[in-house]
Amino acid sequence: MARLILAIETSCDDTCAAIVDGAEIRANVISSQAAAHAQFGGIVPEVASRHHLELTAPVVEAALAEAGTTLDDVESVAVTAGPGLIGALLVGVSTAKAIASPRRLPLIPVDHLQGHVAANFLAPEPLEPPFLCLVASGGHTLLAAVRDHAGHEVLGQTLDDAAGEAFDKVARLLGLGYPGGPALQKLAEEGDPDAFEMPVAMRNDPGLDFSFSGLKTALAYLCRDLGPDGVAARRADLAASFQAAAVGQLVAKLERALKRGEWGAVALGGGVAANGPLREAVRDLCERRRVELKLVPLSLCTDNAAMIASAARFADPIPYPDYLAYDAFATRHERPTGRKALV
Repeated sequence: MARLILAIETSCDDTCAAIVDGAEIRANVISSQAAAHAQFGGIVPEVASRHHLELTAPVVEAALAEAGTTLDDVESVAVTAGPGLIGALLVGVSTAKAIASPRRLPLIPVDHLQGHVAANFLAPEPLEPPFLCLVASGGHTLLAAVRDHAGHEVLGQTLDDAAGEAFDKVARLLGLGYPGGPALQKLAEEGDPDAFEMPVAMRNDPGLDFSFSGLKTALAYLCRDLGPDGVAARRADLAASFQAAAVGQLVAKLERALKRGEWGAVALGGGVAANGPLREAVRDLCERRRVELKLVPLSLCTDNAAMIASAARFADPIPYPDYLAYDAFATRHERPTGRKALV
C-alpha cells in the first residue's frame, strides 16, 4: 500500500487539495475563487467560506482521481490550521476531520507560512536546510531562517501591509481590478520605473522588518495629484515605479540578511514570489553573493496544498480521537509556530 498524505488548504480564497508521496507530488489541484471576488475588488471572507463549503469535496475528489488513488491508500490527512481567514480555515479543518476520523487516520495540522517554506522541500531538486527564505504573499511578508525541516526562525516581518496586499491595493487604484499583482506586473512592463520617486521604507532602520503602507500611500497621493486624466496617461509609469520600489525593499532586506550570516542558499515563497522582476532581482543578488537560488514553480508560489503536505512530512501528527477538539487559528499570536529571532 502506498504511503500517501492527503492535504487540504483553505486559508484564503483558493480551495486546494493535494496528494504527496514523500517529496513527489502526485496531484496538486487548485480551484481559484478570483472571479467570485473580482466584483468586490478584493476578498470577502464570508464569500470565500461559502465557496469553500461548495468546492472542498469536489477538489479532494479531483486530487484523488489525478493521483490515481483512493482514500483507502491515504496514510494521513494534513490541513492548514492557520493563519488565515478563520471561516475559511474552519471549512478545511472540518473537512479534514471528516475524512480522517472514520478511517482513524492521524491528522497533521500545518502552519500556512511553514507550508510556503516547505514548498522548497518538494521534488524536483528539493532544497535542504539551512537556507534563507523570503516569503511574500497577500497576507504575509517575512524573512525566515530555515535551519531544519520542521520549522523556521522569523528574522524580520512586515510591520503593516503585506507586499501582496500593497500590490493589490495599488492595482485597484490604477483600475486594474482583482487579483492585481499579475496585471500590475504586465502594465509595469510598458512603464518607466524611474518616472516617479517613491519612498524607501525604513531606510535607516538596521533591522530586517518591512513596511509597505507608506509606499502604497505615496502612490495614492500621486494619483490624487495627477487626477483621473493624469493617472490614465501615466498608469504604466506609476505601476513600474511602485513595483521597482516594492521589489527594491524586498531585495535590500534579503541582502542585509545574507550579509549577517553564512548562508549558502536562498529560496522564495508566497504569491509575490511569482513576480518576474522580483525573481530576476533575487537571481542577480544570489549571483553577486555566490549563493544558490531555489525558485519553485509558479504553481507552488501561490497557495496550494502540496506545500501543506510537504510541511506535514516533518510535523507531529495528532492521533484519533484527540484531533476532534482541534481548532483553527486566525493569527500566529494565537498559536505561534515560528520562532522570533533576537536580532
